[in-house]
Amino acid sequence: MEKRPQPPTLDDLAPDGHDVAADPYPVYATLRAKGPVHRVLVPESGEAWLVVTRDAARAALTDPRLRNDIRHSSSWNDDGGHAIGRNMLQTDPPQHTRLRRLVAGHFTPGRITALRPRIEAIATDLLAALPHHGTVDLVSAYALPLPVTVICDLLGIPASDRAAFHTWSNALVMPENLERATSAATELTTYLAELIEHKRHTPDSDLLSILAATAATAATAATAAATAATETGDAPPTREELLGMAFLLLVAGHETTVNLISGTLHALLTHPDQLDLLRAQPELTGAAIEESLRHNSPVHATAFRFAAEPVDIAGTHIPAGDAVLISLAAASRDPLHFPDPDRFDVRRAPNSHLGFGHGLHHCLGAPLARAEATTALRQLLHERPTLAFATDPATLTWRTSTLLRGLTTLPLHVG
Repeated sequence: MEKRPQPPTLDDLAPDGHDVAADPYPVYATLRAKGPVHRVLVPESGEAWLVVTRDAARAALTDPRLRNDIRHSSSWNDDGGHAIGRNMLQTDPPQHTRLRRLVAGHFTPGRITALRPRIEAIATDLLAALPHHGTVDLVSAYALPLPVTVICDLLGIPASDRAAFHTWSNALVMPENLERATSAATELTTYLAELIEHKRHTPDSDLLSILAATAATAATAATAAATAATETGDAPPTREELLGMAFLLLVAGHETTVNLISGTLHALLTHPDQLDLLRAQPELTGAAIEESLRHNSPVHATAFRFAAEPVDIAGTHIPAGDAVLISLAAASRDPLHFPDPDRFDVRRAPNSHLGFGHGLHHCLGAPLARAEATTALRQLLHERPTLAFATDPATLTWRTSTLLRGLTTLPLHVG
């Protein structure tokens, strides 16, 4: 079979001198104008088909022939592709259904409503600790510690371990190099394994204790029936699955929300007319978060999916075993669905963005992320009415990875 030529990276497709990390949207617009699906080279990951229009993205997100399990990849050799354990992002039904069912009840809108007073209290404490004058980095002082505290409370991560946990998480989802990512994976795996074992023997009321107790019960039932239950989606989590669950909830439970809070504030400060509107009508805060999810999606793309068989996506043939990457960010600026898509408009309606995905893998923590971001933004704008950039916004650095995009820092004048 003739070898296909190597496709371009997004950087290759950008105009000379354009920083794709700072602004990938012109490149997406160019690709959308040429068609819904394109072969690209993803640095450190390999070749993939990139889906960039909303209609094609929604179809791909619900196509059962596109699987999340890496074993459907033509380049798969072993399970080295699993960062820590096996988690919901790396499995398909019935395993995915079984794992999601274990925790879905803890992230319902009703449960999140009950958490709101705690979220508000955390935001109040963080704002009280900010200086009343001078400059502060809103990422490290506010956007980061709020969701970290919430998810660590929920899972039962000791307060003394939370700084280390975020360092490991950041090294994994926004890796500077393979060596550091590998080291972080080893350290976090060891930490989580020890914590789970501790909670199995000394349980509390937190989610990790509940899951550890379930897995402990499963460990005593290594029978043929238990094996069969795994295939039908009824088995409790294995040790590897529990590690994967803890890893996914911890990382996804805060990294995306950090980016959402800081990205929304950045958008408002760079669109002062929208900031003035929101100050005058704080009831639009929820709508501002939705527009931020569309305009600058913190979850930039899905995890890789793999064609379990030949698939046609919007007229493009995808051979079996090929990787597919669905750009939620590009799809959410599709002009066929979002008039004037590059405009940030907190009154945009309808706003059917794909910021939290779609289909089986729609973000489980969406209600929590919305509650945290809405609370954080509303209280911040109320308590600090004179926020302003402390540096030229064009010089700010954006962290990027295959999955996520967000600011490294956001220096602001607070008074």
